[in-house]
Amino acid sequence: MIQPLDIKEYRNVYEAGKVECASTEEMRPLEEIIGQERALRALRFGLEIREAGFNVYAAGAQGTGRVRAVRSFLDELAKAKPRASDWVYVHNFENQYEPNAVALPAGRGTEFREDVKRFIEGARQALPRAFQSEEYAKRRDETLQSLQGNRTDLIARINQRAQEAGFVIQMSPIGLLTIPVINGRPVPEEEFINLPDEVRAEVQRRREELNTELRSTLRQVQDIERQGAEAVTNLNREIALYAIGNLVAELKEKYAGAPEVPEYIDAVQNDILENIQVFLGVPEQEQGVPPQFQAFMREIPFRKYEVNVVVDNATVKGAPVVFEQNPTYQNLLGKIEKEVQFGIFTTDFTMIRPGSLHKANGGYLVLDIEDILRAPLSWDGLKTALKTGEAVIEEPGERMGFITAKTIKPEAIPLDIKVSLIGTPMLYHLLYQYDPDFKELFKVKADFDTVMERNDENANKYADFICNLVREENLRHLEREAIARVIEYGSRLAADKEKLSTQFSAVADLIREANFYAVSDGSDRIERKHVTKAIEEKIYRSNLIQQKIEEYIRRGIFLIDTEGEKVGQVNGLSVIGLGDFAFGRPSKVTASIGVGREGIVDIEREAALGGPIHTKGVLIISGYLNNNYARDKPLSLSARLVFEQSYEGIEGDSASSTELYALLSALSGLPLKQYLAVTGSVNQKGEVQAIGGVNEKLEGFFEVCKAKRLNGNQGALIPASNVQNLMLKEEIVEAAKAGKFRIYPVRTIDEGIEILTGVPAGVRRDDGTYEEGTVNYLVDRRLREMAETMRGFQPTTVK
Repeated sequence: MIQPLDIKEYRNVYEAGKVECASTEEMRPLEEIIGQERALRALRFGLEIREAGFNVYAAGAQGTGRVRAVRSFLDELAKAKPRASDWVYVHNFENQYEPNAVALPAGRGTEFREDVKRFIEGARQALPRAFQSEEYAKRRDETLQSLQGNRTDLIARINQRAQEAGFVIQMSPIGLLTIPVINGRPVPEEEFINLPDEVRAEVQRRREELNTELRSTLRQVQDIERQGAEAVTNLNREIALYAIGNLVAELKEKYAGAPEVPEYIDAVQNDILENIQVFLGVPEQEQGVPPQFQAFMREIPFRKYEVNVVVDNATVKGAPVVFEQNPTYQNLLGKIEKEVQFGIFTTDFTMIRPGSLHKANGGYLVLDIEDILRAPLSWDGLKTALKTGEAVIEEPGERMGFITAKTIKPEAIPLDIKVSLIGTPMLYHLLYQYDPDFKELFKVKADFDTVMERNDENANKYADFICNLVREENLRHLEREAIARVIEYGSRLAADKEKLSTQFSAVADLIREANFYAVSDGSDRIERKHVTKAIEEKIYRSNLIQQKIEEYIRRGIFLIDTEGEKVGQVNGLSVIGLGDFAFGRPSKVTASIGVGREGIVDIEREAALGGPIHTKGVLIISGYLNNNYARDKPLSLSARLVFEQSYEGIEGDSASSTELYALLSALSGLPLKQYLAVTGSVNQKGEVQAIGGVNEKLEGFFEVCKAKRLNGNQGALIPASNVQNLMLKEEIVEAAKAGKFRIYPVRTIDEGIEILTGVPAGVRRDDGTYEEGTVNYLVDRRLREMAETMRGFQPTTVK
């Protein structure tokens, strides 16, 4: 018969003497990520390769150091990379609705904005001075004087020719009028109509000849006026160019290294030359515009000369690294703001605002996948940007086709970026399966493990991590014994005595709580008792439901036997999870049998309380019975299995061995020890398989036994393969040392049934029978009797 587990196997104690120093005060702070070699290799590859599509998904559980690892890698990697360009938006003088994006060397964006601002201010001062000078007036007069003389001669010639033809010329709103002169007096139109026909005909003939000459001469006058206007315009451009030429040349020379800037400066210069009047004085007050808005109105024409700096890398050392905590569509991809002017929403290129993609361009962007999936349109926007290699700023409604109002469409900025997503493995698999773009854009998976090997090297790294934490947060230093206790807690979190948890957020929280109790005690150091108290207090804050259940068991409300023996009844162990806390709860599992052909009926399933995995476990029990007892006879069995006083859903197969023990007891008639509890799944060959939550299950049954009085016989059966997961609390270890609690590691159902009944299981002989008096013999005999009863049973006909 299987012997109880050795006490040393209950808990993997970490000897304090293995800790290198007396306290964390003597240790070096941690400068590396612990226990994530696989993930770190993937990160290094994904963040350094520059080819398209090799973005990174850091997959792991919360608290495994994903964010810290990515941040640490990027901080070091970015320092060695060149600084990214600044980006500015400027007015497009050819199409004001499509602002131009201009790249500048890092740190030059703000400088360029200020230089352009000074240039425009200089132009606003220089141009009025130039056009108010006496030299300008003299040259303008000289330019117009000769043209004015020609115009005067032409007009005099027109008047003389009109007199010779017997007409005078009179100006009117509709043009020049030729009025006939008869007898030295101009004749009005009403008198002209009453003249004799031959006189009117002669006058009309002379008028048409004169009008022909007038039209030709007037064209010459208009040509002279046009030449005068062009001459003035050319003069104005010449004077303006002279006034601002030095400013333009200086600006172009300073930014000659930025290919797009000289072209933009030329466009600004041409626009100034075409709008000189705006620079020369204050325009007349607009009708209906209140005086308080006049200054605002005067400045509106100059807004197009502003420079909107959307990305400024002046203070960034190396490539930019951006962690976007709230990746809404606009925070991620930028936005175009609007303002109200006289009751109307307006916008222009100065109201373009960047998103995280723009700020991280040329560097690295880190996003939480859950955050970006929750934000409408953000995920699609990110994928579009990565696929096209461009960061486009547009309204969300316009992207969806809901908004058709005219607005600006900024030029797209070329994108050179590496994106790192941080999320859970489940979301990675879902995206990989259901989003075709995901696998093309995020080709590198950095998988963060939740555990690492427990060895002296990693244990010392644990201590270094603790040292780093206490120094960063100014906590009390931990003594050697306290460090050892934290390492043991790491194994408990990992649920494996040979592993340590890499969920360092939980470890850090434990140290912070232990620091609180150390401060409360007035201790200069965190001692082992403070760590233990932090663990116990954390449990106490969350175990109200567990204590209520234990109270109900102690008072007999929930029927759980921890003494005696009973047929067809056994204590099963399950785990209840409450989010922040999980605990084991013993449940009474019973089996009832009868003659019939229904086989094993799972009452939990019939009541719609059993999940599919639990149902699978019950079906496996049927396979076990067929394999062991139905080789020479049919199974004529009708059995019922149920978790008594269970009113919630049941899932998992960890109770399948428990249910099988209850069924074997009912068939054999042998009572089971009620002071032993059972957990473990079973396969059709009768092998007991590992289950989860073994520590919580054992501790839950121990608490019930303690509440109902430890009698020295109590204990539990667990799969032998779960021994490596044992990290039981110290109270159970002490009880086991005192002989008050035992754990039996079992590998097969036969081993377990022997412990529960005290009767040998029995081995099948060559003829297919079992040794007489064994459990298997009694079960096989009972099933044979039931088969014979079923074969000889004649149903009674009711007449």
